[in-house]
Amino acid sequence: MNFLISNAHAAAPATGQQAGPEGMIFFVGMLVLMYFLLIRPQQKRAKEHKKLVESIGKGDEVVTNGGILGKITETSEQYVTLEIANNVQIKMQRHAVAAVLPKGSIKAAEKD
Repeated sequence: MNFLISNAHAAAPATGQQAGPEGMIFFVGMLVLMYFLLIRPQQKRAKEHKKLVESIGKGDEVVTNGGILGKITETSEQYVTLEIANNVQIKMQRHAVAAVLPKGSIKAAEKD
């Protein structure tokens, strides 16, 4: 019956490891790719946000992470007080400020 089925030649046994520097180059390449696509942009955004939080002061119009528009009436080292309507003030942490708006943005938003 051997004439119907050809004998398979045995392949060299696989060790499960990549040979030489190719495996190391791939690993290092993946680390570099992760750094430039994920880690570096996040560090840049964090640095910009820290600079923004340090620069806010009394009278600035801001929007918070929750989407609340307000004008800063008081500042301290950790907290700011926002006036979100006439005689309505809330106290929140400084790092909850997402962006500083141009002057007059709140008035323009009230007209819409």
